[in-house]
Amino acid sequence: MTGAADNRPSRRKKANAADENAGGERLFDRELEALPPDLRWREWMLRVEAVIFAAAEPVTRETLARVVGKACSIDLLIDDLQQELAGRPYEIVPVAGGWQHRSRPAYADAIRASAAPTRGGGAALSEFESMVLMAIGYFQPITRAELSKIFGKAVSRDTIASLRNAALIASGPRSPTPGAPYTYVTTKHFLSAFDMETLRDLPDIEALEDAGLLSRAAVQEEAMAAVGDDEEE
Repeated sequence: MTGAADNRPSRRKKANAADENAGGERLFDRELEALPPDLRWREWMLRVEAVIFAAAEPVTRETLARVVGKACSIDLLIDDLQQELAGRPYEIVPVAGGWQHRSRPAYADAIRASAAPTRGGGAALSEFESMVLMAIGYFQPITRAELSKIFGKAVSRDTIASLRNAALIASGPRSPTPGAPYTYVTTKHFLSAFDMETLRDLPDIEALEDAGLLSRAAVQEEAMAAVGDDEEE
């Protein structure tokens, strides 16, 4: 009987285990105070890289802060990781308000030639869908009726649905115009798909107009040509 009693966990041990299970966060050591500073920093680097590598979307600063100590500088960690990956065919890049693992552009041809399925591949858009997406990017928030005025032809619900299904646009605030129609705005996935950190990274439309590279009239002409091609097919 004495031996059996000795094998039972004490009430104090049971209480501690219950506290750890209830607390949840105690089971994950963010601070790593038991490690020397250099090993602690190294472990934080590995954690941050693992999270970014595993994530399907760009990882925000707030998300990364959950796996490192409170006094840890996320920016310095990222700098060290970027230097460490300098000789690799992939890198960590700032995009859509966070960070993401990306293969380097120099290896794009090799990746395409391999025909291997890739993570987060962009949706295949028609020329007209691409033009509508560009217009939303520059003029958001914008209604479907306003898009139709830009293109001189009705932008169909199917076109909008295609861009929504590709997670490139989402509903914005309702327009103050009669009927209060929904507007459309681009998403974080839009930024990620086009390697932009924020919408400020869009080429300045006025500069493009001044350079004769783009204008609202050009958008309309190209869109009409694309519509004509689609109808002929």
